[in-house]
This record gives sequence, C-alpha cells and structure tokens, in this order.
Amino acid sequence: MSLDSTPKVLSIQSHVVHGYVGNKSAVFPLQVLGFEVDAINTVQFSTHTAYKHIKGPILKNEDLEELIEGLRLNEVDYYTHFLTGYSRSPDSLKQIAQIIKKLRQKNPNLVYVCDPVMGDNGKMYVPDDILPVYRDIVVPLADILTPNQFEAELITGLKMKDMDGALKVIDALHDKGVKIVVLSSTDLGNGENIVGIASNKDSCYKIEMAKLNANFTGTGDLFAALFLAWFHKTDNNLKLTLEKTTATLQHIVKDTYDKARAIHTTGKIPPAFIELRLIQNKAFIENPNITVDCTKIKG
Repeated sequence: MSLDSTPKVLSIQSHVVHGYVGNKSAVFPLQVLGFEVDAINTVQFSTHTAYKHIKGPILKNEDLEELIEGLRLNEVDYYTHFLTGYSRSPDSLKQIAQIIKKLRQKNPNLVYVCDPVMGDNGKMYVPDDILPVYRDIVVPLADILTPNQFEAELITGLKMKDMDGALKVIDALHDKGVKIVVLSSTDLGNGENIVGIASNKDSCYKIEMAKLNANFTGTGDLFAALFLAWFHKTDNNLKLTLEKTTATLQHIVKDTYDKARAIHTTGKIPPAFIELRLIQNKAFIENPNITVDCTKIKG
C-alpha cells in the first residue's frame, strides 16, 4: 500500500535532455499538481526528433524489465496511476501490457492513461506493426485513452468526417473496454479551430481551441498528463477536466507561440524557439483560468 493519500504515477515515456516531450512534458505538470511521479525513460535523446541531429541511447526491453523488477523487489510498486506515451516497437508495447497487469495485482483500482502515440496529420511515425498491438492488446487495458483523430481512426478502422463519425469512432473505442475516450485534437472545427472531444459512455463533450500557425512538439504528452491530473482532482468530472486541461494547454501553447513569433516574425519557427514554456507557466498549470466552456453533445 501507499504510505499516504498522495496519488502516485508511474510514467513510462521518452526523455530529452533539452526541451519538452515525453516525460519532460508530463512529469513537471503532474508534480506541480500534487502527484508523486516515478519516471522510466524509454529513450534518452539530446533533443526531440524535429531537430536536425538526434543523439542518445534507447532503453532495451530487458533493462525496462530489470527496473520494474527492482521496484517490485523493494515493494515500491504501488501506484494509483500508470501513464504511457510513445513506444518505439511492438515488443516494448507488449511489455507495457505485462507491466499494467502486474501493477493491477498490487492495486486493482489503478487508473491506466494511455496516449497511443502513432502519428498525426495522416502520417505514421512508428512502425506499422505497432498498430495491431495497440488495437488488440493495449487499448482494451486502458481506463483513459487520449488519441488524436488520426490515431483514433487507425485503432478503429473508421473515418470521422463529421461529428457523427467522431461519435461512432468514440463508441467503437468504448466497445473495446475504454471507460474514458478523449480525442485530444480533431479537424472537425471551422479550419481555424481544433476540436477536442471527451466521452464517458453516458455523456460526451466537445471543446474548441484556436489553431496556431506552428508545429508544437510535446503537446499530446502534456495533454495526457494534465487530463490524468484533473480527472483525479475533480473527482472524475469529465466536463471540468476537459475545460481545465484545454485551458492550460491553450495558454502554454499561445504563450510559447507569442514569444517565438516576437523573435521569428515570419516563416517557420525553428524547433529550439518553440519548446513549450512549462516552467514559465507554473502558476497557470496549478490554477488554470477556464476561458472556453465545453458543449454537451450527448447524454
């Protein structure tokens, strides 16, 4: 058992020395919001992959197994939450499925938040054979799933061209056993907005965020971490969780963009200038000011 009532997350994600993706994007907000976080880094790269040069080691599957075994032997493997993001291979993903099962033996009420990172904008950036492992093995184990539109379409084999299509995709994910489905970003807005949708089978909400003309990295990792935190802190209030998560993300992204645009007034902003400004927005992460309300679309 845990020593006190502080929620405790095991987060298995990538790590970068410089910048904010994976665990670097998730751990700090979780800690600021009052969570103990144990982090296992699946890779340790110098920077994320939008930079020209990528250096650093990848954690081998046997090393991951050894770390988990060490936690178990020392009896510090009790977690309230488990968070996963980018996995590079089908084998590493199968290993994640085994880890969930072990953690649930220790705490049957463990909440597993899965961000099934596979691609975006119609392009996959993981090997094709990862998809069936997510679809058939990992997704059915998830309590909360936070795919983007492309990933949700891949997992279900369905396309969402409108809100009706989105609801069919969400239902298909619920049918796989997922309690909370959150589409972190969809193209169902008016072109100027990104639409997020969250559903718990009984009710479903959508929220809109302004689209900015830049490529951000680490936003999906941040979204999943914030959603995990606020869902716990609001006592599973889906509407409020989506509003607080979106407000925080939007504020950080806009602040990052504005500061970058002040330096790079035209053209594409280089990756080093558009790293998420998490530290500078610590106060907002702790106490987000909700600027956009959710709309109920079902339930």
